[in-house]
Amino acid sequence: MRLATFNLLHGRSLSDGTVHADRIHAAVADLDADVLGLQEVDRAQPRSGLLDLTALAADALGAGTHRFAAAVVGTPGQTWEPWHSGADIGHPQYGIALVSRFPVQRWQITQLPAAPVRSPVYVPDGGLLLLRDEPRVLLAAVLDTPAGPLTVATTHLSFVPGWNVRQLRAAVRALRGLPAPRVLLGDLNMPAGPVRAFTGWQPLARAATFPSPSPKTQLDHVLADPRGVAALGRVVQVRTPPVGVSDHRPLVVRLDR
Repeated sequence: MRLATFNLLHGRSLSDGTVHADRIHAAVADLDADVLGLQEVDRAQPRSGLLDLTALAADALGAGTHRFAAAVVGTPGQTWEPWHSGADIGHPQYGIALVSRFPVQRWQITQLPAAPVRSPVYVPDGGLLLLRDEPRVLLAAVLDTPAGPLTVATTHLSFVPGWNVRQLRAAVRALRGLPAPRVLLGDLNMPAGPVRAFTGWQPLARAATFPSPSPKTQLDHVLADPRGVAALGRVVQVRTPPVGVSDHRPLVVRLDR
């Protein structure tokens, strides 16, 4: 089984700043993942050509199951509001997604509130800006695999130090009621040491993923709840391939029972 996480940066290439469906399709197909967690995912956004990036990723993997979970309605960095259940699905949305080659028994979505204050963030060509934090979301699925039920979740946590720890702990609590083994995929906006310290979950890979041209730190993680981790098998391969899309590299973990 291959598990992967990938912050898409809405499919934008750093080489020319554009979004092309064929580039995204090729990047995701290269991962050959059975389960893929995606972050910074656009749906119906003009900046990404109104593409449904979740469906595009599912097609690239030949995956029969996929789901998008919006965090905001509108466009980050421009005008947006927190997603709510009555939001028009035709409006531009931004969030996370889970793509699976295995059937899903059930889905669970957990809202992770935004930090209550603006925080300083360095923006290329913009300098140091005080930015409003976006709400986050945790998307979990109980998968029907040949080895039995498997819970896999994905999220993209806040860039605000401390607040992302609070969100991470909330995410782990939300997963406790779902069947083991349990795996969390995502951009957690913190390195591996604090992630393990604050959750007690086991990293299945230690590899730098950011920034993509020459990775120096690991912001993207594949974590396993130690309760039931033996059922996942052993890690036989870890990859962070350069794919030409995004400022993050994907993280791919291959497991063998």
